[in-house]
Amino acid sequence: MLMPASQVVCFGEILWDVLPSGKQPGGAPFNVSVHLRQLGVSAQLISGVGNDALGTELLDFVARKGLGTDYIQLDATHRTGVVQANVDDAHEVTYTIVHPVAWDYVQHDAAQAELVQRADMFVFGSLAARDATTRQSLYRLLEQARFKVFDVNLRPPHYTQEVVAHLLGKADLVKMNHHELAEIIGWLGQPLDAKAGHEAAMQWLATHFGLQGVCVTCGADGALLWAGNELYRAPGVPVAVKDTIGSGDAFLAALLKGWLIGRPPAESLRFACATGALVAMHEGATPAFSEAEVDALLVT
Repeated sequence: MLMPASQVVCFGEILWDVLPSGKQPGGAPFNVSVHLRQLGVSAQLISGVGNDALGTELLDFVARKGLGTDYIQLDATHRTGVVQANVDDAHEVTYTIVHPVAWDYVQHDAAQAELVQRADMFVFGSLAARDATTRQSLYRLLEQARFKVFDVNLRPPHYTQEVVAHLLGKADLVKMNHHELAEIIGWLGQPLDAKAGHEAAMQWLATHFGLQGVCVTCGADGALLWAGNELYRAPGVPVAVKDTIGSGDAFLAALLKGWLIGRPPAESLRFACATGALVAMHEGATPAFSEAEVDALLVT
């Protein structure tokens, strides 16, 4: 059952991840929206696909996942997004991202603005800001959003320090991995202190940018959350990993649900880690799962 009182709008890329095993729908904002819906949260995606066979196939997949397609623009000029995803022996993923594609040309309109103004949360990342058209649409929507969640997702060479700093300055809650934390802190002249660890860097970011929360994922070692002037830690959940594509997006969706319903931060973080681990047990970014399966992981 969907939570009637809450709606999340995700903005950015929807695309095909091309793996050795074949192509699968992906893109962090799309994945987050699917996982939110699986967790009972109403979600919408603002994006773009090409007027081509791959775009039609993506729209069909979106509809089958129970998401609306009203805010996914059809681009007659630019192709549907494609990413070559490479998974190494340690299950780490690297990406070769085709550019330019349809989601680089998302046009701002009044319907989007109204949707975002009504939403409880607005989720966005750095990749969709790589080109001017979608970046300007994003900047306009950030001025209209009530609560802004920056899912950093640095994908070289598709970002600049200036744009990332601007997006940090607009956010209320930020999620990144520990590598991204070290990189961003270094840009800002605050190199990560090995003795102080992640906590000092997270606290500095929160203070510097006026953030309500900073979440840092650490792979198999779990995650950290700075919120309410406190640091929360959750260990990783050991599972047999098939691939990690989409696991961070599932983690974020679970964390956001906890934030929306007022779940205690420590509990939210544990649930998010288990949700990410559950998705990593399956191939693909958006496998079907239930909250009962997540709960079962937490008691094993």
